[in-house]
Amino acid sequence: MSELYETLGVDRDASFDEIKKAYRKLARSYHPDVNPDPKMAEKFKEITAAYEVLSDPEKRQNYDLGGNGFSGFGSGGGFGFSDIMDAFFGGGQQRGPRPRNRPGQDALIRVEVDLLEATFGCDRELNVETAVICSRCNGSGCANNSKPRTCDVCKGRGETQQVARSILGQVMTSRPCNSCQGFGSIISDPCGECAGDGRVRAKKSIPIKIPAGVETGNRIQLNGQGEVGPGGGSPGDLYVEIVETPHEYIIREENNLHISISIPMTSAALGTKVFIDTLDGKQEIEIKEGTQSGSVVLLRGLGVTKLRGSGRGDLIVHIQVLTPMKLSKEQSELLKKISDIRNEGLDKVKINTNEDQGFFDRVKRVFK
Repeated sequence: MSELYETLGVDRDASFDEIKKAYRKLARSYHPDVNPDPKMAEKFKEITAAYEVLSDPEKRQNYDLGGNGFSGFGSGGGFGFSDIMDAFFGGGQQRGPRPRNRPGQDALIRVEVDLLEATFGCDRELNVETAVICSRCNGSGCANNSKPRTCDVCKGRGETQQVARSILGQVMTSRPCNSCQGFGSIISDPCGECAGDGRVRAKKSIPIKIPAGVETGNRIQLNGQGEVGPGGGSPGDLYVEIVETPHEYIIREENNLHISISIPMTSAALGTKVFIDTLDGKQEIEIKEGTQSGSVVLLRGLGVTKLRGSGRGDLIVHIQVLTPMKLSKEQSELLKKISDIRNEGLDKVKINTNEDQGFFDRVKRVFK
């Protein structure tokens, strides 16, 4: 009664994995492609015949009860082709039933932040719809504290075998069991809430801290906040992608900020002090006497917080001098007097040379 077990060199109570491992080891030594000796070919047929019986639960049970176990296939006829391939090419793919409990997928959402939030950081509460563990069955997929039953077709292996003829004889191939979808078990009494999946769709609130200095395209990874896997499997991660919305009048350039203001030509000529609204509140800036259109005033440390590193960028104030489009008669006469006093003829023109860097630098900045 133990001849087939002796052929494979295993005990009568050996597990399926032990039988499979023993078969692979022997197949590497006795396969005709490896050992052309005719005696070795006969030995290989004995090995494959033994494996055909002992790897099939029904045939093995029939053999243990006194039958021959071959169920009409003929001695030495059939063998597992995929097992032969595993024996020679490493057997990297693990076979057997699929686990019902599987990891969940990662998820991605986009969150809009304004320039103020991007500069100083903020706390948000995200409301997302995702897959969460079913509270009724606690992820098992079974109703009334029941358990999945072993599949009657594959006997818990999660796969079925079929025999086909080939040039090597009868070849046995394995494929996932259609009855249990490869799980090796069937949920007879599925949970009415999740229909046996172990998870449901639901909305949940997730607190998140958005760090200072973020910009469009930055992603924040929240470990374990993604979708719960089938069967109540471990959740994936949630990735939060930042989308920064444009400010009404402040333009961001990496960690620097730009504001453009317009002042009357009299203020530019005489000089003055003005207040502007910034992300840090109202700030006073000095307009120096003789300020030209295109001049800038630098406010250090009032830009965006640096995401990597320390400190902040700068706030750059661009000044445009307004030339009046319409003048009253009195205003025109006053300007003409000023022009005469300064000896500035109305027909005088100065062409700026390459040495006049102020003008050309401004042109370069415009077309960058």
